Amino acid sequence: MLNYIGRRLLQLIPVLLGMTFIVFLIIRAIPGDPAQVILGQQATEAAVQALRESLGLDNPWYVQYVHYLGDLLRGDLGTSMRTREAISSEIWPYLAATIELAFCAMVLAIIIGVNAGIISAWFQNSWFDYTAMVLALIGVSMPIFWLGLMFQWGFSIQLDWLPTSGREDARNPVEPITHLYLIDTLVQGRFDQFVEVLKHLILPALALATIPMAIIARMTRSSMLEVMRSDYIRTARAKGQKTFLVVYKHALKNAIIPVLTVIGLQTGLLLGGAILTETIFSWPGVGRYIYDAIGFRDYPVIQAGILIIAFLFILINLIVDILYSFVDKRIKYN
Repeated sequence: MLNYIGRRLLQLIPVLLGMTFIVFLIIRAIPGDPAQVILGQQATEAAVQALRESLGLDNPWYVQYVHYLGDLLRGDLGTSMRTREAISSEIWPYLAATIELAFCAMVLAIIIGVNAGIISAWFQNSWFDYTAMVLALIGVSMPIFWLGLMFQWGFSIQLDWLPTSGREDARNPVEPITHLYLIDTLVQGRFDQFVEVLKHLILPALALATIPMAIIARMTRSSMLEVMRSDYIRTARAKGQKTFLVVYKHALKNAIIPVLTVIGLQTGLLLGGAILTETIFSWPGVGRYIYDAIGFRDYPVIQAGILIIAFLFILINLIVDILYSFVDKRIKYN
């Protein structure tokens, strides 16, 4: 197992190198001069040229790329052109916000999606099965920006149950420790702030969870239907075992492998695809951080954000591969 993990980690190196090269070239193709954007349209040509030289933008692209790789090898993600701050020190609060949002969204998607798929498979062709699969099809097809706006209109404006945007109550801000606000409020014993943070989290997490929830439900149903036709499931039912044990102990254990694959892929996609949700709900996550950097042509921030998301995506899929061997003892990594 350790040898397998080591090989997979070594495989990350060429993947991440190739990704940095592609992203570096694509970002340089974005129209606009970063120096001009930073100084504004009223800046003189001499001032723009001086800033370009100080930022190293006057060098050929391959020289810039070599300098960029050299910084990465030293563990330096670079310096923001806009704020002149080290990216490694300023990106964590944004990344923590995205991780917290994506984690809560994935927990919702797994709990609801897996159980909806199991019940649909167990009661195949029932009213619940048809209703759940129609809702899953709608969930997959629903544009997330429209769904987020409808949630704001329904639960915030019409019912006034939940806040429309933000991550905390501006009148009672959280004192960050880890920048994972749910953890920080519990550590500090501020349960009133914990409730407020949870209220701000519900709508964006629910909007972000809709698509993976639908995909997980459909995959769980399909996988469970195949397993429940097996002889050992019919034998377990014939012996009079309780339905709960038959479904969750025997059937789900053997049907979970393809579901785990989907969960891993969807978790990675949530980290990279939360930008629409973060924009709609004014969530200060890494997606918004990269989005704002694109507007300012802040190349180092864009590159660092995409690099971190790509690394997390690959790492999550590695964790899923390792989980296979724990779920199914027949799978061995030699």
